[in-house]
Amino acid sequence: MIFLIIANSPNSLLNFRLNLIQSIQAAGYTVHAACPIPEEPEIEKSMLAQHGVTLHQVPMSRTGLNPFSDLATLHSLYKLMRAQRPAVVMGYTIKPVIWGSLAAFLAKIPNRFALITGLGYVFVDDAQVSKKHRLIRGIVESLYSLALNRCARIFFQNPDDELLFRQLKIIKRSVPSTVVKGSGVDLSHFEAAALPEKPVFILIARLLIDKGVRQYAQAAAQLKAKYPNTKFKLVGYLDENPKSIKQAELDSWIASGDIEYLGKLSDVRPALASASVFVLPTFYREGIPRTILEALAMGRAVITTDAPGCRETVVHGVNGYLVEPRSVADLLNAMEKLIVEPAL
Repeated sequence: MIFLIIANSPNSLLNFRLNLIQSIQAAGYTVHAACPIPEEPEIEKSMLAQHGVTLHQVPMSRTGLNPFSDLATLHSLYKLMRAQRPAVVMGYTIKPVIWGSLAAFLAKIPNRFALITGLGYVFVDDAQVSKKHRLIRGIVESLYSLALNRCARIFFQNPDDELLFRQLKIIKRSVPSTVVKGSGVDLSHFEAAALPEKPVFILIARLLIDKGVRQYAQAAAQLKAKYPNTKFKLVGYLDENPKSIKQAELDSWIASGDIEYLGKLSDVRPALASASVFVLPTFYREGIPRTILEALAMGRAVITTDAPGCRETVVHGVNGYLVEPRSVADLLNAMEKLIVEPAL
């Protein structure tokens, strides 16, 4: 029996779904995966093959709503399912969920599931969003409804997202859903590490405006002037997402000396071990941020926002602080507490 997982990249399968893949295989399934494959895929393809995963190339753009591109994705997935006849199909992230679920329905795959790993920038609540943004959200809600109501079960990573989809009537009452506590981390891989002597803050994320990267840089600039021995590290990469930070802005942070930019890392453990506090001031609609779970597993205090997905990870004042989304002042105050009281 084939279990087909639909993703947006091979790297995502290796970094976030490997333990799930191994559990599916242990249940007696042969795992296939469908996703767009980069131009130089050999390492990732080889690693997935070593884990017994058959990888299939499908055209898919992670961002944008080009109907011709998306129809090509739907058609490619449909042809793949008709050829392979999987017993189970599960997609995660927005396009794999929508087009994977619809293709599975059209191909008459009996067991169709969806994993909602966060709602992304489209569902960010902001009074200043443009008419275009509202139009895109309306289209996305309609597509989600069309796809998810043809699934046997939907998995969410936090209760806020499940509640929102129910309130918006994106999913019908008759469609069951389950909340799981994020993707999880391997505690033998992410182990507690000794803290550095001096305060060091770190943010690890795609460099998106909605991830609060700009607020982090602004807070770092003010705190660096007051506490010059404190370090502020940033790990991540510029993204094709329309809400990505621009190269010029990143360069200005680096040039100022306030931010130590480490780029994109294949292994974040040494960077986390070098820091005492993990910061994620996101107002993005997260599932359960994997980076926060990794930081907690390594024994780091966490400062994050009182936002869906993030608030599930922190007990305020116990293992970190919850701050108001978009508030540089609130973020700065929480960071300063951990500078002046390092024993916390």
